[in-house]
Amino acid sequence: MHVLLIAGGWSDEREVSLSGAKGIEKALLELGHDVEFVDPAKDFKNILLLAEHADFAFINLHGSPGEDGLIQAMLNQVNCPYQGAEPESSFLTLNKAATKTVFDHHSVRTPRWDLYCAAKGCKESSNIEPPVFIKPNTGGSSLGMTFARTREELENGLETVFKLGDSALVEEFIDGVEVTCGILDGEPLPLIMINPPENAEFFDYHSKYALDGAEEICPAPISAELTEEIQQITAKVHKLLGLSDYSRADFIISEGVPYLLEVNTLPGMTPTSLVPQAAQEAGYPFNELIAKLIELGQKKRK
Repeated sequence: MHVLLIAGGWSDEREVSLSGAKGIEKALLELGHDVEFVDPAKDFKNILLLAEHADFAFINLHGSPGEDGLIQAMLNQVNCPYQGAEPESSFLTLNKAATKTVFDHHSVRTPRWDLYCAAKGCKESSNIEPPVFIKPNTGGSSLGMTFARTREELENGLETVFKLGDSALVEEFIDGVEVTCGILDGEPLPLIMINPPENAEFFDYHSKYALDGAEEICPAPISAELTEEIQQITAKVHKLLGLSDYSRADFIISEGVPYLLEVNTLPGMTPTSLVPQAAQEAGYPFNELIAKLIELGQKKRK
């Protein structure tokens, strides 16, 4: 097949996207496909023309465009199949506050949160007192995320986020262990436990991508009962958000209780990223995972 590999883009996660695309391209070539690379930041105006002549588009974008559904909506214009969520579900899930409202509405346990925006007249105070996490409302890879122990640090964290975008999610700090659960073709994958380096306060950008980053243990060393509970929650929110093919949900476990943090519609796809690790444990080596995602994307379009 002629596969259009879409990566790069203009978000702060551009370099992560390009890095992952190298492994995906290698896998696609080894699977016998013809690969054409396109970077929306450099060749945006030709995406429709290229997609019109492709058999499949493999999207490896993080943030906007990509996780916001824009590229998916463009591909739909020319009926080019792709892996992952459709535009509406992508747009909803990228917005952390919107996703949290879905969690709350359906009684899915998540840390307390508030939405702040930079515009005059928006929320300036909260009932959630530090310690808290401050996150860009529509970003990923922990870029711009800060941990605040005091009100002053909270204000500084908001300023950091507002330099990146117009809204921030302030989330209650829950002390615990982080685990992540991927889902592939409707079936939850083995859990991964994430232990950040001793000098890291949380699973930040360095912990995720540096060679001396977090320790990732798969399958996670937790009870079968708790594993099943987290997998059931992951499957539930995957369906609630209208996602397809695959996704990844991140949790904090505190005193044996799981709290859902967020859901990723286009998880990292280097061979050592979290979903590929879990897929490997479930019997899908990296190349087979890529082949499976293409199969699911084609099936969905038909």
